[in-house]
Amino acid sequence: MALTQDDTGRAGPGRTGPDRTGAEQAGPERIGPVRIGQQPETRRGKIVKGMWTGVWLFYLSAPVTDLVSGGHSTGVRVLGALGLAAFVAWYLVLIFRSQRPNNWNRVFLSLVVLAAQSAVLSLSLGREWLVLYVYVSIASGAALPLEWSRWTVPGTTALLVATGLAVPGGDAYLVGLVVPALLGGFAMVGVRQMVRTTMELRQARATVAALAANEERLRMARDLHDLLGHSLSLITLKSELAGRMLPDHPDRAAQQVADIERVSRQALVDVREAVTGYRRPTLPGELAGARTALTAAGVVAVLPDTAEPEAYGLDEEREAALAWSLREAVTNVVRHSGAARCTVALELRETLGGPVAELTVTDDGESAPSAAPGNGLTGLRERLEALDGSLTAGPATGRKGFRLTARIPARLPLGSGS
Repeated sequence: MALTQDDTGRAGPGRTGPDRTGAEQAGPERIGPVRIGQQPETRRGKIVKGMWTGVWLFYLSAPVTDLVSGGHSTGVRVLGALGLAAFVAWYLVLIFRSQRPNNWNRVFLSLVVLAAQSAVLSLSLGREWLVLYVYVSIASGAALPLEWSRWTVPGTTALLVATGLAVPGGDAYLVGLVVPALLGGFAMVGVRQMVRTTMELRQARATVAALAANEERLRMARDLHDLLGHSLSLITLKSELAGRMLPDHPDRAAQQVADIERVSRQALVDVREAVTGYRRPTLPGELAGARTALTAAGVVAVLPDTAEPEAYGLDEEREAALAWSLREAVTNVVRHSGAARCTVALELRETLGGPVAELTVTDDGESAPSAAPGNGLTGLRERLEALDGSLTAGPATGRKGFRLTARIPARLPLGSGS
């Protein structure tokens, strides 16, 4: 593909018209069981999850300290270390497992094994090992469904209390362990429910978007039927009539042909007006599309949260002109600038000629001014000037970057001077 000067003067692939930067509509997602313990699918996910899980293993410092300086014999230390290693390995396997909905019994049995290990180690080595029950409670809240975990978390806590009362001096540790066991377990249950709610909201949003697109297609079909149904029926009727009149009454047939031409032209005008209405971009829509496009391209996007045209005194035509400018500018940033940051600002300024809505798109990419503006830039300038606006584009202040500024009068009747 030959390189040409793009619409902002940068060198890039030649284009024939403005490109849309709107986000692609995502289809509805399938929501399965929410499992915090499911196996990460990417390497980054495994690293993040491993680091997050490893932080909480810090609380095993009490059993480790007991092994090192608890006065146990060498054999007891070796057996205690092996028991602790087995507990941690079993716990990590449970947290990182690849879980299926029909594996609940297996998960429950794994938690029973962890609880048994905790009881044996606590009763054998002392109260410092009671902290293992907190991990069992948290694992049950994270791994089991709600109808199971609402019983296993209190059950694990009760087992903690029973074991603590049986261990010498364990009652003094219960105050600091019962609350973390209960809160930690039920906190994981709450997190799982929050994840499920978030996924359901995403699915609902995708469904609403799909329904809205379908409704728009139906509306377009209805409008085109209303616009063309009558006109095409009339054209067909008059064509048949003209065909019958042509041998005996050519003058009347010519009149019918003229009527056909008039109806056809009017139908064409109606269709063009309808299509123009469908294709008219809006500032809120283009801002959302710009955010998606810039983020996908790895560009830091600094955009207004919203841009309601009424707040800037813009009617539909003026809003569309600024929206086209935003779309073209963002497309060029994504395609050709190599920028790391793009800032979009929309302001209402007071000038000597009256209020002016001003759109500015600035990036920190490479700037290569050209002697002649591109077709897209020329088209945008003509569109704005038809509404008494203006367009300036060129290098930003400083050594790097490019800036496009579109201005258009606000709250002024069309055709009035700025």
